[in-house]
Amino acid sequence: MPLTVDDIDRFERSRPRLAAIAYRLLGSADEAEDVVQETFLRWQAADVDRVEVPEAWLTKVLTNLCLNQLTSARARRETYVGRWLPEPLLAGDPMLGPADTVEQRESVSYAVLVLMERLSPNERAVYVLREAFDYPHREIAEILDITEAASQQVFHRARKHVAYGRARSEVDRATAKRIVEEFLAAATSGRTDGLVRLLTEDAISIGDGGGKVPARTRAFEGAVAVAKFVWGMFRPAEAKRAIVGGTPELYAWTANGEPAVVAVVDGRVVAVMCLEVTAEGISACRTQANPDKLVRATEQWAAADHGEPLLVM
Repeated sequence: MPLTVDDIDRFERSRPRLAAIAYRLLGSADEAEDVVQETFLRWQAADVDRVEVPEAWLTKVLTNLCLNQLTSARARRETYVGRWLPEPLLAGDPMLGPADTVEQRESVSYAVLVLMERLSPNERAVYVLREAFDYPHREIAEILDITEAASQQVFHRARKHVAYGRARSEVDRATAKRIVEEFLAAATSGRTDGLVRLLTEDAISIGDGGGKVPARTRAFEGAVAVAKFVWGMFRPAEAKRAIVGGTPELYAWTANGEPAVVAVVDGRVVAVMCLEVTAEGISACRTQANPDKLVRATEQWAAADHGEPLLVM
């Protein structure tokens, strides 16, 4: 039986929430959109008149599709070229989802998305549904076909895996801009001293080029090593311009709620470096340069009022 206009409207009202859940579970906006569309096809094929709570039904279908996707994604990542990092979402992207609480904002941060890679698919699902969307364990148990007690146990285990000693600092847009400005000023000063002072002693730098753009497989570790790498990264060079197809313009922005350096060439986002900030300083620089993972960022950038670049390389 074809869907009525009301049935389609019910799905569309749920679409933003479904997309935000899927992105947190998969770390990929592209895959999240595919899963949301598959959920719609399941909704289209269902006897919707017999669905008592459409939101719960849609969430269960989407979550289980994501669990299947996560299982196959793990196999694909074993053959992924270089380090795998999530697809970044720039400020204003509706897929970032709810941001009313600290937990909701943290759940979509680049730092936490990377940490969630440690979790099993079930742990990740329970963590996202509970921490980011405040689903009660009773409902999570129904979604995942487990007991309520099991949901609580899985959540506590997942939370321990995601949490770690150093507390992350929340920053607003103005603070993020200042942090990026200081970072770029230090990175282009011709000396590494200023960068070392901005970084924590155990800072790391990781890049994802996906085999399409040169990126070191192993992370740089320690403030001095990271500072030297970053200093070299931001030195203008013809070879670098050739790789990205032009002269990059660098902007201060936020991605996944974290301060970020966005590199743009002729309106195309060619790299996003997310800075993880703690009370002690910048503890991680994670750079997404795989062009396949920057398509959505480019679309969002085109619609943003980003002003003038801080630096042209």
